Amino acid sequence: MSATPEQYDVIRKPIITEKSTMASENGAVVFEVAIDSSKPQIKAAVEELFGVKVKAVNTTITKGKVKRFRGQMGKRKDVKKAYVTLEEGNTIDVTTGL
Repeated sequence: MSATPEQYDVIRKPIITEKSTMASENGAVVFEVAIDSSKPQIKAAVEELFGVKVKAVNTTITKGKVKRFRGQMGKRKDVKKAYVTLEEGNTIDVTTGL
C-alpha cells in the first residue's frame, strides 16, 4: 500500500473540534478535503492512506466569511469537510497525524 501524492492532495488535514470528537464516538472521522474532490475520491484516499474500510462519506462546504484584514475587506477561503464513517472494527487515530 503506497500512497500517491494525489491522495495527499485530496485529504488536507484532520479536523479536531468538539463536534468531530462527538462524531468519532460513532465511528466517524472528519477531514478537511480539497474543494473539488468527490466522495469516491475521498473514500479511495482514506482507504489507501490509513488501511481501513470506509462505510460512507458525507461532505459539507462551508462558505468563507467576509472579514476585515488590516482595515481592508477580505474573504476567507471556502472549506470542504468530509465526515468519513468507518466500518465496524476500523479506527483512525488522528492525533498521530498523517
